[in-house]
Amino acid sequence: MATVADVITVLVADDDPVVRFGLTMMLRGASDLRVVAEAGDGAEAVALALEHRPDVVLMDIRMPGTDGLTATETLHRRARTDGREPSPPHVIVLTTFDADAHVLRALRAGAAGFLLKDTPPDELVDAIRLAARGRPVLSPEVTRRLIDRVTEPGQDTRRAAARRRLDLLADRERAVALAVGTGASNAEIAASHHISLGTVKTHVSAILTKLDLTNRVQVALLVHDADLHQPG
Repeated sequence: MATVADVITVLVADDDPVVRFGLTMMLRGASDLRVVAEAGDGAEAVALALEHRPDVVLMDIRMPGTDGLTATETLHRRARTDGREPSPPHVIVLTTFDADAHVLRALRAGAAGFLLKDTPPDELVDAIRLAARGRPVLSPEVTRRLIDRVTEPGQDTRRAAARRRLDLLADRERAVALAVGTGASNAEIAASHHISLGTVKTHVSAILTKLDLTNRVQVALLVHDADLHQPG
């Protein structure tokens, strides 16, 4: 049985009360998860997230008024601009579409990943556990497929901006960032670059700090935008 310290707290945000009820009931089957609040729109989700400080937010992307996308951006913007704010919760976007410009924008804003609303209960629980540990809920490969299926304006401008940001990194950090963009794990990066696992973790932390990013999904997105390919 999970101890209090092991319990992952969750906020469920969806404008449909039936969906909220179903998600809450589903999560109650896992002893290490606890739903601490439910929100009916994005504004309420932000307010309740600031009040309850959940580890993970399940965020419906389409809600009336303030939508889930705006709420996700708000939570991450507050954490970046206010040094007194703790780290934002890990946001998992819920959607009915697996290729959607709104999903991609949420990932760029710092969401840990996205799930379809018909995701099986055991996969949903596993995704929450992954997000709570700071791990992406989707692979860079899935991210790239999403990008390829969604038409975004300004690709040339985005490419140039991404390359300028990657130029802020030291050579080894840049190499690690490119490897993250391929979906490589820390262990795989350590082996291929002949460095220790601890050194890889240090480089990843430095990359996130220098580029003002939240997670590896954002690193993968930036590498994809830069249209750079790891040599070899």
